[in-house]
Amino acid sequence: MSQQRSTHRQRGKDLGVTELVAIALGGMVGGGIFTILGICVALIGVYTPVAIILGGILAGFAAYAYVKLGVYYQDEGATYFFFKRSFPTSPFAASLIGWWVVFGYISTMALYAYTFASYLMGALDLGAEDWLKKAVAGAVILGFTIINLVSVKGMGKLEDLMVYSKLIILAVISFVLINNSNNTLPTLLEQTGDVSWWTILIVASLTFVAYEGFQLVINAMKEMDNPKHDIPRAIYTAIVLAIIIYVVIALGAILAIPFTDIIANEEYALAAGANGVLGHWGTDLVILGALLATSSAISGTVFGASRQLAVIAGDGYFPAVLAKRSGNIPKPAIITMSVLAFGLILIGDLQMILEFGSITFLLVSLLMAYTNFKIRDKTQASVWVSLISIIGLAVGTLLILYYEAVHAPEQLVFTIGLYVVLAALAWLYAKMKKLKV
Repeated sequence: MSQQRSTHRQRGKDLGVTELVAIALGGMVGGGIFTILGICVALIGVYTPVAIILGGILAGFAAYAYVKLGVYYQDEGATYFFFKRSFPTSPFAASLIGWWVVFGYISTMALYAYTFASYLMGALDLGAEDWLKKAVAGAVILGFTIINLVSVKGMGKLEDLMVYSKLIILAVISFVLINNSNNTLPTLLEQTGDVSWWTILIVASLTFVAYEGFQLVINAMKEMDNPKHDIPRAIYTAIVLAIIIYVVIALGAILAIPFTDIIANEEYALAAGANGVLGHWGTDLVILGALLATSSAISGTVFGASRQLAVIAGDGYFPAVLAKRSGNIPKPAIITMSVLAFGLILIGDLQMILEFGSITFLLVSLLMAYTNFKIRDKTQASVWVSLISIIGLAVGTLLILYYEAVHAPEQLVFTIGLYVVLAALAWLYAKMKKLKV
């Protein structure tokens, strides 16, 4: 008699596909969609859903490399580990991508916490004092730091609740806006006017930051049942669900809310539109969805990124204390990432932090696509899919750099300066590692 595969979760494995999808969606459907909506409408109007779909397709090609490399290597170090193993003769390259990835995650934690604070203060009518907003952002980071320190299983269940609740809320409010719209697509096409495909592709590249987070699944390698089965299912399912919810949100916004209001209100556009259609309860519902979105994004990012930081520290490219764990929980790494995220909130400009994270994850995804292509015989990757991934991500990176150079050169200067600092630290730790050997 053939042995049947057990349907029960393995002993000690706390996260199944449902929890892994929640972690990925928690990292993706955070502050990103609320921030990019105003920018998209300002640049391409009614074509915003098209750009969102193209951005999701680009994210899917980026995910292809992560899935192939994740299944082959099966290590929670993810991006860093894949690059280090594929290019074993370059310690500096491994150190550099490790520093880039970690600080990319730190910037997204700061972004989500800041967005959470903005919505909460708006809901409670606390005004817009900058110091209070930063204090609230720090408090929410502290809260999810404690949750991640205490229990992996508890974090997974809480992530399920937050992620799926926010998706239901955002879907409901978006469909209600669509059904109560006084606009039609032909009318909006006239308002938008002629838009070039070049501009749509630029905006699609800008939306990539809203899909960052799917790779957090791989960081949970030690807590999942069957990596070969769980990784592709969780990542691809999460990306498809993210595309759907983003398109529904965008349609609800552009059909029910005047373009001028969306551009003026930016991340508050959905709340303002819900207030006009449904009254005060509609605004409250959107704010609740935004709070859940940013909360789950913070929790998922703290969980996955801290494990990657612990792996990199264990290899000597960060302080050794960050590699220590209690059980499977990397407590020093969790605390350090949370402190640094709060530090960025205190000293950084929110928009600059957002753009740094966007460019970082485009570049890192491009490097992962190249890595997958380099060892395609081992990962059993398709040559054509790998090449399309490389070309698409390279074009997306160049487009967003072009956009920043033209529209926000000061942000590009900040990003380049931060890259220089991180490169110097990466070189220092790579040098120290060589001396120890």
